[in-house]
Amino acid sequence: MSDLPRKALSRSVKLASLPVGFAGRTAWGIGKRVGGKSAEVVAAEVQARTAEQMFKVLGELKGGAMKFGQALSVFEAALPEEMAGPYRATLTKLQDAAPPMPAATVHKVLADQLGPRWRRSFAEFDDTPAAAASVGQVHRARWKDGRQVAVKVQYPGAGDALISDLNQVSRVARMATGWIPGLDMGPILAELKERVAEELDYGLEAEAQSRFAEAFAGDPDFAIPAVVLATDRVIVSEWLEGVPLSRVIASGTQEERDAVARRYAELLLLGPQRVGLLHADPHPGNFRTTPDGRFGVLDFGAVNRLPDGMPPEIGRLLSLALAGQAEDVVEGLREEGFIRSSVTIDPEGLLEYLSPFLAPARTETFRFTRAWMQELFGHINDPRKPQWSTGLKLNLPPEYLLIYRVWLGALGVLCQLEGEVPVLEVFEAYLPEFTAPDPAAG
Repeated sequence: MSDLPRKALSRSVKLASLPVGFAGRTAWGIGKRVGGKSAEVVAAEVQARTAEQMFKVLGELKGGAMKFGQALSVFEAALPEEMAGPYRATLTKLQDAAPPMPAATVHKVLADQLGPRWRRSFAEFDDTPAAAASVGQVHRARWKDGRQVAVKVQYPGAGDALISDLNQVSRVARMATGWIPGLDMGPILAELKERVAEELDYGLEAEAQSRFAEAFAGDPDFAIPAVVLATDRVIVSEWLEGVPLSRVIASGTQEERDAVARRYAELLLLGPQRVGLLHADPHPGNFRTTPDGRFGVLDFGAVNRLPDGMPPEIGRLLSLALAGQAEDVVEGLREEGFIRSSVTIDPEGLLEYLSPFLAPARTETFRFTRAWMQELFGHINDPRKPQWSTGLKLNLPPEYLLIYRVWLGALGVLCQLEGEVPVLEVFEAYLPEFTAPDPAAG
């Protein structure tokens, strides 16, 4: 293929093959069981085949399908362990890899965006992409002044593909719900449809990256590459050397996991505080640990603009919940629109529902694990438990939707890292109006 597949029929057929293929493999599995194979062996084979097709189809399509796959990948930690194996490696591939577009297509985009003599801007240009993801791919090069740079090139037809894919991929969302019982991918998909179009505007992305780079210039803990040049479909940034977060997840030492997990958590609050922007694409492919030990951040196509910083109500309500002030929590949530005026809710039942979410801030340090996230999803999604009905009474105001998605995705990544984080210390330093609970009280 010379560029991103764009024909609606072709893309729809590929996306439709995911649930159809799953149904076919299920039927195949039943046949295997009739033939004498155990249920466990058949289930493992079906899951492995489904995972393989998921990566192949979403990876080839790129665009919105690829973006949805990346969104799914951060929730891998919520899968029950007996299911996680077949999907873990496949979904995490979607975090920082996809089949590349040919060099000739890359050259055509560069000529269109930088002019027919685009090579004069570079001392060297590597035609083999260093990374390929949902909207564009990255090539390593050396700028004419000698600097090592990353050249991000947008796929031709990415815009049409994004809109088409996100209209079609709801079929895949139903599959995801099956992997993570109770997880409603609908709101996540709807929010992606609203926001992901911004990623096509490389001018907006370059502006956000420049603001981050300026705000974090000289920071001893974080590294943000500066923008060298930007057009509608090309961004040239300083190259950021480092170990991808996915590699730390796969094989990092506990010391490395702890250090990265802390910086990852801090970034969620430091962005709004320093820049008025929340980095809104939490998957591990966007982060690095640099050779000098800093936490490197890439890809600013998805951001939440928070000019006044993180809403102070979050810190205030979290403090009230940790202090056990149930009535005040209900009142505050009602004021913010999380509980509609017509809904009656038991304050103590609400705190019981929220209790697992508060666990990371109840101790001096907290280790995020896959087991904890699985328990979390089980706690809120089990209809046999009384707190299940409490969750149904809560509403998510539109202004909090992207914050919710980013934080939920970040929890998934932290649990993949299995790092220990001083959550209370981070909240006290960077979350507006947060007050740690008094150990002497209650």
